[in-house]
Amino acid sequence: MSGPLAGIRIIDMTSVLMGPYATLLLGDLGAQVIKVEAPGGDTVRNIGPARHPGMAGVFLQANRGKRSVVLDLKSAQGREALLRLAASADVLIYNVRPQAMARLGLDHSSVAAVNPRILYVGVYGYGQQGPYAAKPAYDDLIQGAVALPTLALQAGAEVPRYVPCAMADRIVGMSAVNAVTAALFHRQRTGQGQAIEVPMFETMAQFVLGDHLGGLSFDPPTGPAGYARLLNEHRRPYATLDGYLCVMLYNDQHWRRFLALAGKPGLMEQDPRFANIGRRTEHIHALYALVEQILATQTTAHWRAVLEQADIPVMPLHTVESLLQDPHLQAVGFFEHIEHPSEGQVLSMAVPSRWSVSQPQPGRAAPRLGEHSQEVLAEVGYDDAQIQAMAALGITCLDSSQPIPATTSA
Repeated sequence: MSGPLAGIRIIDMTSVLMGPYATLLLGDLGAQVIKVEAPGGDTVRNIGPARHPGMAGVFLQANRGKRSVVLDLKSAQGREALLRLAASADVLIYNVRPQAMARLGLDHSSVAAVNPRILYVGVYGYGQQGPYAAKPAYDDLIQGAVALPTLALQAGAEVPRYVPCAMADRIVGMSAVNAVTAALFHRQRTGQGQAIEVPMFETMAQFVLGDHLGGLSFDPPTGPAGYARLLNEHRRPYATLDGYLCVMLYNDQHWRRFLALAGKPGLMEQDPRFANIGRRTEHIHALYALVEQILATQTTAHWRAVLEQADIPVMPLHTVESLLQDPHLQAVGFFEHIEHPSEGQVLSMAVPSRWSVSQPQPGRAAPRLGEHSQEVLAEVGYDDAQIQAMAALGITCLDSSQPIPATTSA
């Protein structure tokens, strides 16, 4: 593995998207990620299109660079194997509720007993000091709890709507990466391991309120909540004569150049609504409506050409399909077709950041269920006979192509 986290070993006890996205990013940065799956596998393995069972597209995109080991953690032998893995790891990250980890005998104190330097990172719904501590959490629920659907309603949606991405999962996953890398730096300086919680609700509340707390930032309030520009119903891709275009008019120069192109060169000086960014924010609804009217008079190609020439921020409105053909992404090598050992050709995305010395590179292809069970268990001292015995009891499986026996829990 290459990258700045090369040599860091992570035990990934997460599933679905939030945790796996965090460990994907850590793996892309060079960490060795061991994905511990229950005998049935991560549920996202079977969500959406797939060539083979258990290898759906969403799973492939969230789990490259990882090795898969199957362990029944409800069994004594499975728990013992997990603790052996943790003993030589730098990070253990999980996204079930802490109460579930405690029931498995894998709470922080139990894991720290075998490895005091480990970073024990929980990525779950709510901070454990509040009344929501034991509640389940999913992306949709957290989006609603931090007001994103009602903000969409204020911005002109006909009904409250969730953002059509797993936005909370991915933002909180990135926050977990921040926590892990900072904690690794702290441990390097102090030698201390620690337990860290990265709660979805609090993380997303900070994310949303950073934009929309507005006048409620002050006590007493100086005005209402909400960032007017973001809540403007005209803040959307603008219709042209033959399509849509994304245009951003922000500073004085942008507005002055745009109004000149629209045949209204003196309007900045004549209309006090354009006087400065503060006045424009007060009147943003009317100003964006004016932009909407102007852009509807010409074609997308016309506006894109003249706006780019005037150095006014503009971008095409892509579909997912057209984004794959974007010339910039093609030029920087963002997409790559790789040959997956079992799934054939798969579209992969590059690490977006660029490093002058320790450039991260995507690691191995996303694993089949249990593909690396034998390899990983052997690394922590199990011999072939012990591994085969565990497989016979359903405590592990050695490859997803083989049947999984009924689980026996001790």
